[in-house]
Parts: sequence; C-alpha cells; structure tokens
Amino acid sequence: MHPRLILAELEEHPLRQRLNNEFHARPSTALSGAVLVSHLVFKHAATTAEAERANLSKLCQGHVCNSIDSSDSHLMIETGAFRMRWELHTEFSTYTFYRELTPGETLHPDVTAFDAVHPEWLSGIPGKLMVATHVELRSTAEISPESVLAGLSPSGRALGGARVADDAAWVFTDFKIDNGFSRFLVLNDGMTQRQAGRTVQRLVEIETYRMMALLGLPVAKEVGAWLYTGEKKLAELMERIGEAKNPEDERSVLAALSALAADVENSVARTTFRFGASRAYHGLVAQRIEELRETRIPGLPTLYEFMQRRLLPAMKTCEAISRRQEELSARVARNSQLLRTRVDIELERQNQELLTQMNSRAKLQLRLQETVEGLSVVVLTYYGSQLVQYLTKGSKDLHHLNPDIVTAISIPVIAGLVAWGTRRMRRKLAAEETGGH
Repeated sequence: MHPRLILAELEEHPLRQRLNNEFHARPSTALSGAVLVSHLVFKHAATTAEAERANLSKLCQGHVCNSIDSSDSHLMIETGAFRMRWELHTEFSTYTFYRELTPGETLHPDVTAFDAVHPEWLSGIPGKLMVATHVELRSTAEISPESVLAGLSPSGRALGGARVADDAAWVFTDFKIDNGFSRFLVLNDGMTQRQAGRTVQRLVEIETYRMMALLGLPVAKEVGAWLYTGEKKLAELMERIGEAKNPEDERSVLAALSALAADVENSVARTTFRFGASRAYHGLVAQRIEELRETRIPGLPTLYEFMQRRLLPAMKTCEAISRRQEELSARVARNSQLLRTRVDIELERQNQELLTQMNSRAKLQLRLQETVEGLSVVVLTYYGSQLVQYLTKGSKDLHHLNPDIVTAISIPVIAGLVAWGTRRMRRKLAAEETGGH
C-alpha cells in the first residue's frame, strides 16, 4: 500500500501542521543589489493584535498590494514602491520596509524605505515606538570598505564593524540614533541573495532584541534601590529578634517580617517576567551575532565586543538584582520561619502551663466531688432511714415491730446500698470515658 494511503488512515494530531508551519515561518527575504531597509518596532499590549491587522488592511487601500506570505502572526506584502514585512511577537510587533536603490544613488539622512506610506497610516500603528533602524545594503563596487575606514576620525564616534558571512560582506555601525534612526551599513562582497537577506535580518534582530533586553535595566535600578532598603530593614528586624524580651515583642517582629515578605513577593511578581524576558532577549542577541560569523577588521571592535562592553554589564546588573531579590525573599522566609518556630515554642510552653493548672484544678474538683459523694451517702442514708421509720410506724399495728429498732437496723443496710450504687455508677462512667478515648 502507498505510504500516503497508510497515513490517511492514521489519526493526526490537531497541532501537527501548525507546528510544522511555525518551523518554516518568517523566512528571510532574498535581497539583491542596493537596498534600503527601514525597520520599526512597536511595543504593544497583548490585546492589540486585531487593531494591528485592521491597520494593515488600510495600508493596501492606497496601494496595489500583492500578498507574498501571510499567517496570523506574519505578513509579507509587495507594492510598486516598497516591500513590507510584518511580524507579531509577544511584546512587540515589527514592520520592516524594503526599497530598492539605483546603483550609486546618494541617500539623504531623512530618506526612509517607507516614504511612500501615508503618515496617517504610520501614526495609526498601535503601541509605542521602541526601535527604528536603517540598514543600507550596498556592494563594495559602490562603496569600498577602505573609503569607510578612511573617513573615520580619531576623535569621532566609536564605530564598530566586522567582516561577516565568511568574509563575504562588511558591516559597520555605531549603534547611535541620528534623526530618530540607528544605522547599519552592509557592503556586499560576494554574498548570495539569501545570504544578504539573512544578514540584514540578523542585524535588525540584533538591534530589536538589544533594545528589548535593555528594558530590564530601569526596572533593575528601581528594584535595586528598594532592595537596599529591604535588606537594611531585614537586618534591623534580626536585631529586634535578639532583643525580644517577651512574646509580645516576638509577635510584633513577626508581623513586621510578614509585611516585608509580602513586599518582597510583590516585587518578585512584578519583575520576574521582565528580568526573564531580558535574559531571553540577550541570549537571542548573542545567538544572532554568532550566526554572523564575524572576522575582526583591524582597528575596529566587532559587534560581539560592542555587546560585551555595553550590553553585557546591563544584563549582569539585571541578573544580579534578580538574584538579590530571590535571596532576600528566601532570607525573609527563613527568618520568618525561625521566629514563627520560636513563637510557637513559647505558645506551647504557655499551653503546657495552662494544662498543668487545669490538671491541678481537675484533681481538686475530683477531691471535692469525692467529698460531696461521701456527704451524699450520709444524706441519702438519713432520708432513707426516715422513710423506713415512717413506713414502720404506719404499719406497726400489722406486725407489732418497734419502729426505732427497724430504723436502726436499716441505717447500715441503706448506707451500704447507697455507697455500692455510687461506686458502681462512678466505675461505669470511668469505663465509658476510657472507652471513648
């Protein structure tokens, strides 16, 4: 039987096709010749996906659009004036515009690849602009690497660069923002169209993930100032624990520790995602730089060195603050547990004293009860003998017995019966109580 017919009889997992399509999603765009790439990144909320798609539909109202690739989180359209690639991510969306240049064309600093797009459409993009970068792709025949290096001034900006794609291209950048854009210059020295597209895509992703990773730094600085206060407060509470003289002092310190623990956990809950996202974005930056396969240009720092000197310290700060926050949370929890144990031991000691006092009172009540039981025997004997006497007097004409003698004889009998009945009832109650436990 043909394999396709065999597979048709098997039950397919509902996510199989979707997961396989995700593996092939967002391919790089093949680029040839001179190209200007303008890359915009908007940080948005999780609920703006529909608004973005609605805004994308408006883009094609003023242009003749050909959809090259489309999915729920990815769109590639082409018009006569530009090509646009849209990608939807968890925290942000990217809009990458491609515009072909004529060989030797000189670009004004304000020129973008989306000049043909109506400004109202750009202003309608949901979210806040996070990244704006230009990548200018030229051939070494148009712009020689030597001319770029010759134009560097010793007192000018710190320019970084490297040969990439197995020395098939040159990349230059300073990661500065001019006229609202950071800029990359890529000089093609033998790359294929797919190589050029992958190189440009890696560069814009490096810039995107670099900026997204840095979102954790302001949070780290804010939390760092609070952590200093929290650690100092914890040290003061530890001193108060050592100085506690009575249970009231211990309970007061425990309440303060519980309040501090709540503040720490609230801070952890607010910042865990941000620090985790920064760590993930930083990993993506390092991965994209590694994929460039850089070779050093004499006299210039590579992109990897740029990131090691500028981005890595910020990421280490976020990592250190996250670790300090977790350690503070663990220390507060540990000290709270120790103090709670101390308070519990004191409460157990007080409860034991109360139980001892209750036991003494119970023994006293038992003795009083036994005394009362003895008196009860005497009282019941007395009333019982009186009843016998009355019965004897009432019936003396029938049997001619002396009431006094009969009463005297009945007293020990009645006392014995009452004492025996009382003891039997006490034993029965004690047996029932023992059986109940």
